[in-house]
Formats: sequence, structure tokens, C-alpha cells
Amino acid sequence: MKTFRAAVEARDTAALEALLADDVMFTSPVAFKPYPGKPITAAILRGALRVFEDFRYVREIGEADGRDHALVFEATVNGKAVTGCDFLHVDENGLIDDIMVMVRPLTGAQALAEAMAAQFDQIRREALG
Repeated sequence: MKTFRAAVEARDTAALEALLADDVMFTSPVAFKPYPGKPITAAILRGALRVFEDFRYVREIGEADGRDHALVFEATVNGKAVTGCDFLHVDENGLIDDIMVMVRPLTGAQALAEAMAAQFDQIRREALG
């Protein structure tokens, strides 16, 4: 999804939030339960932008007019290299209603879990708003 990719690459949090459906579901690579709803998903995405360093998308998979997309990325978190993928699904209105993120290797996932855990009080405050 080119608009999501452009918003992330520009670090444009308002544009990111505008792409989310109210009932979006965010599935984290490091948390057991998914996070439902636009406020928490937008706050998590803002937190991720704060912890990822040298973030760049390296591949986009999916049909331009399709509803499922995969964006492969590379980044660094606290000195650990991370490769990951954002799996996106859009609803009938073209808004993202499902985001699932996966990352590797384990050391990168652990660094991401620690960095996001340190952000989570701020993420909660932002989501409540």
C-alpha cells in the first residue's frame, strides 16, 4: 500500500492515523494479544517510529488494487538489526482494518520488545488521549 508506505517513510503520524479504520486490529510481533481500535493502533505506530532507527522498506508485495499487502522492512533497534514485514488488509472503504507485524531475528525481536515496553506508558497515555 503506497499511501501507508509513504506516510511511514515520511514519519507523518497524522497521515498514518488517517489511513486506519476505527475498528483496526493491530497484532504485534512481541505481544500475545492483538490491540483493537484506532487510538491504540495509532499510538503504537507512533511509538514504533520512535524506536526504529534507519527504517526503510525494501520490498512491497501485493496487487495495487488488492486488499492484502505486505511491506518488507529493515531497521535497527538499540543497535540490533531487524528485518520485518507489515501485513496490511484494507476494508471496503480503503482503510486499513488489520495490521500484523512480524520481525526477525530473535535478538532483533527482543530489542524491539524492550524498546516498545519502555514506550508503553506513553503509548497508553496517547491512546487515552
